[in-house]
Amino acid sequence: MTEEQLIWRDEFNIGVETIDREHRRLFKIISKLITYHEEGKNSQWACQEGVKYFKTHAMKHFEDEEAYMKSIGYEGLNVHQNIHRSFRENTLPALEQELEQTEYAPDAVEHFLGVCAGWLIGHTLTEDRAITGEQVSKWGSLLPEDELEALKKVIVQLVFDMFRLESQAISDTYGGERFGKGVYYRLIYGAGQEEKQEILLVFEEKLLINTVGKVMGIQTNKLDTMLVNAARYTAKQFVGRIMEYFPEMSAYQLQEENLLTYNQFQRVFERHKPQVSLLFNTGGAGYFAYCIIAPHLLEKGVGTPIQNENAMSEVEQYLMKREESAGKLKILIVDDSITIRNGMKKLLEEDYEVAMAESGVAAIRAITLNRPDLILLDYEMPVCDGRQTLEMLRYEKSFADIPVVFLTGQSDPSVVQKLLALKPAGYLLKYLKPEEIKEKINNFFARQQNG
Repeated sequence: MTEEQLIWRDEFNIGVETIDREHRRLFKIISKLITYHEEGKNSQWACQEGVKYFKTHAMKHFEDEEAYMKSIGYEGLNVHQNIHRSFRENTLPALEQELEQTEYAPDAVEHFLGVCAGWLIGHTLTEDRAITGEQVSKWGSLLPEDELEALKKVIVQLVFDMFRLESQAISDTYGGERFGKGVYYRLIYGAGQEEKQEILLVFEEKLLINTVGKVMGIQTNKLDTMLVNAARYTAKQFVGRIMEYFPEMSAYQLQEENLLTYNQFQRVFERHKPQVSLLFNTGGAGYFAYCIIAPHLLEKGVGTPIQNENAMSEVEQYLMKREESAGKLKILIVDDSITIRNGMKKLLEEDYEVAMAESGVAAIRAITLNRPDLILLDYEMPVCDGRQTLEMLRYEKSFADIPVVFLTGQSDPSVVQKLLALKPAGYLLKYLKPEEIKEKINNFFARQQNG
């Protein structure tokens, strides 16, 4: 096992030493906690000390960062302060409480590490970069704080009314990261021809089993067709009751619903700035997120609309895809060309679980959140090219053993020689016929399995 799994690299620096220094420290603390957990060292005292150390430095970092933003007159200061406050006053205390109540059970430790690592990566690469103008804040379009608080109270009360389950909002800025094994559900409501409202619900699988499954008397410890359909109808009832509390939503009618894969959910989530993005903890029963995107343009082809006549078949296909995906090898495609990324994904997604990243920096984040079995890496990317990205991966011990195959549009012998000198697992010419590329990737995995 490696001693560090999250390393803050020079490429991630925003150029403000006091901020960059604390970023590096926070990444190092979380990475050590992850390593400790993965090695099965379940010392409660060590975890407590690690959490305390992380919290101390996070609070100091927030103070320093806010002081810097004030000194330069950063216009997004209030939004950034609200994000810090939510993490400080809601997210961390709730995660700590879960750890203490469960005596640092594996699920609670995984929740803590998953939420904190996801928050830290996402916040550092987006909101903190926005300070220097390198990014645009994702959270500039959130509803006013009083409206968010009102919505949170309604959701907490409804969860208790429907399931007799205590819940707590632990983040006002859920960034779309995975927590546990998730089910992703999308509801589109319309009022008139133009106004639309998109609601994204994310449920930890065990939460559906612990709530909807128990209410329905379903005796199972895994998702099946009956449970998913029951969860769909329960979720629609849940959203409908939330809308009853807000008169301005009364005119909206359900137009479409979809069950999404994580990749589909991520595409929807990342293309829009949400007005609501709340993450809730239910005290051990599971996590769930409630997100609203409105106004927005309805995207086509995200998922098949579920209607009465196709509901059973859609849910069965959804469960089948989840089972198939769980056993598939994972491939990460890293290329600055969206055409290449989408073309490769379409070629491979039937047999493999495919993720995509548009740059070397994005690849590091994708690998950290969901480790692939193979990386297809564009050699000719701008800024951080394939060679530099490969060096970053090899520098990080926990990533060093992931095979990397270069993608290149050049077959010149001198270029090929440069590629091979870097000792990748192989290389693929982009202009090969799709069936040839697919065959080479299949053969690569076959060789790996045969030793």
